[in-house]
Amino acid sequence: MMFLKAVATMFLGLSFILLVALTSNGLVAQQVDPVARGEYLVNTSGCHDCHTPWALGANGPEPDMSRALSGHPADLQVDAQPELSEAWVWAGNPTNTAYAGPWGVSFTANLTPDPETGVLRDMSEAQFVDTIRNGRHKGQGRPILPPMPWPAYRNMTDEDLGAIYAYLKQVPSIRNAVPEPLAPVQ
Repeated sequence: MMFLKAVATMFLGLSFILLVALTSNGLVAQQVDPVARGEYLVNTSGCHDCHTPWALGANGPEPDMSRALSGHPADLQVDAQPELSEAWVWAGNPTNTAYAGPWGVSFTANLTPDPETGVLRDMSEAQFVDTIRNGRHKGQGRPILPPMPWPAYRNMTDEDLGAIYAYLKQVPSIRNAVPEPLAPVQ
């Protein structure tokens, strides 16, 4: 009887150690808050690199987090495509929110949930996922233009894209009407 108790105690102890080891290594599925997961993905996937206007800071150009994810500043006028010397040369503006190339001029979208100017204002989660999967607005509209790396992001899981959507729906709203893209100069 004593032997069985010792074996049972040892088995329970080893099971507990194994469970702790698997959990600490991420091998046991965890319930993750989608908003927290979305924040992590937005902050590690380069979203701020283009969708947050850059400004000159103490260490040089950096994202202006007071305008986080608000896209190309509406007050920064771009009227025409700059003249580019070669067919596949591109140019970007100092805020890192407007890009010119053979596709014309593209402007980064306002990803905040602003009800008047945010790109997600009338987009469902399914449409957001379709947008990233298909490279078209709401999954069926005009093509998403360079330099948006949607061909890489479309490889994210539905859960990750849903988490990004959940996070973007709750970030502070910033009213900023981003202009429509400009057609290429012929």
